[in-house]
Amino acid sequence: MPTIAVLRFPGSNCDDDTRHAVHDVLGATARYVWHTEEDLAGVDAVIVPGGFSYGDYLRSGALAATSPVMRAVRAFAQRGGPVLGICNGFQILTEAGLLPGALARNVGLDFLCDTVAVRVERADTPFTAAYQGGQVLRLPIAHHEGRFEADAATLERLEGDGRVVLRYVDAGGERTSNPNGSAHDIAGILNERGNVLGMMPHPERAVEELLGSVDGVGLLTSLLDAAAVEA
Repeated sequence: MPTIAVLRFPGSNCDDDTRHAVHDVLGATARYVWHTEEDLAGVDAVIVPGGFSYGDYLRSGALAATSPVMRAVRAFAQRGGPVLGICNGFQILTEAGLLPGALARNVGLDFLCDTVAVRVERADTPFTAAYQGGQVLRLPIAHHEGRFEADAATLERLEGDGRVVLRYVDAGGERTSNPNGSAHDIAGILNERGNVLGMMPHPERAVEELLGSVDGVGLLTSLLDAAAVEA
């Protein structure tokens, strides 16, 4: 089985959830990597988990993006290694320049903690291969700054290149529900190469029936399969 690095920053609070999903539920090796580490040797994929790294001071993800480990993550991604950023991890990846755009405060300025519907826009990525295109997933969200924003040219490029992977929809798959006001109902995007995904919903919190949904399993198993190729 591949080895998955789960990054840990001061203030991370979804690292244990992520390790549980990867190791205890799916049976892969999950290794915590502290933010001061500079070496990802022996790692086949990286997950940047959710939480409130550095207390969200300055901007969400801004301080974590300057941590030593992010230099190693950037090099890993440049070599083609799969990287998944979840919630605060998505924010960190945008702040680090690994993904375009930014995550701004939700419309209404409320912290959102709910289960929402998202549609799989592409099933041919290292993160969504276990799904069908157009499949609707039920995934939890928990964020205050989850509204994806980018300039018009960037949004056009993301759409034109097929880099919008997950989109907020209603239970029937229609674009009538957007919990945070994200541009183009965006819930998750890819980098140009297609090996870095940032998403606001939490797949690691939807891997057991006890949690109310197992719709996140496909995303993590897809990542493990992609990581196995790297191994």
